[in-house]
Amino acid sequence: MTAAVAGVCFVLGLVVGSFLNVVAWRIPRKESVVRPPSHCPECGTPISPRDNVPIVSWLLLRGRCRHCGTSIAARYPAVELATGLLWAAVGIRFAEPAPGALPAFLVFTSALVAITAIDLEHYIIPNRVVYPAGFLAVPLLALASAVEDDWWALARAGIGAVGAWAFFFVLHVISPRSMGFGDVRLSFLLGLHLGWLGGGEVAGGLFFGFLYGAVVGVALIVAGRRKRRQHIPFGPFLAAGAMTFVLFGEPLLRAYRGN
Repeated sequence: MTAAVAGVCFVLGLVVGSFLNVVAWRIPRKESVVRPPSHCPECGTPISPRDNVPIVSWLLLRGRCRHCGTSIAARYPAVELATGLLWAAVGIRFAEPAPGALPAFLVFTSALVAITAIDLEHYIIPNRVVYPAGFLAVPLLALASAVEDDWWALARAGIGAVGAWAFFFVLHVISPRSMGFGDVRLSFLLGLHLGWLGGGEVAGGLFFGFLYGAVVGVALIVAGRRKRRQHIPFGPFLAAGAMTFVLFGEPLLRAYRGN
């Protein structure tokens, strides 16, 4: 059963990843994600269904538009594959212990993929991704609590969201240049989902986000790719920390506690 859920989630994740590419391209440019249909940004030709198959079409076209030959960035199949793999992993994580939570965490995962792609390229965490994800999270997590008969998880999610937001807000007030308000908004979404899982997941997910950011930041400075005062997008690291504890929080916390 778990393998079947993972397989279905992987295939659906590839399709969702294709849509997330549209989101990552259009939202920073303040365009609609619905209209017009997918098209080449260079020549404007609509993309036919045969050229819109996740990963496969990019490989068959050798990363170029069929009509004008413009190069299509490798980011497109990378986002599709990452979304497919993460959806499969989330499917495995929740299929047996808490299937009611699966829809909420699939939406959460998709939002984090879109935020990561946008923040890496544009250094912003757009409200048009964070707010809809937050509005969807509340009823989906409530549904998860109802299905799993665990209403304390929903209350814990609220506590985690408020606690994470307050912590990041204080950091933003102390040092607004190092902690943007987009990260503050994102922290509410992270705390909401991690809090549904547990208090340890909130602390661990946020800590790992800072840890990933510090390690990569130091590595980039040592390699000469960034200067000390040069901005590094923090959203992707927060997303990575959150997903680490969504997928592996229980064994990591058991290892930390020595159980």
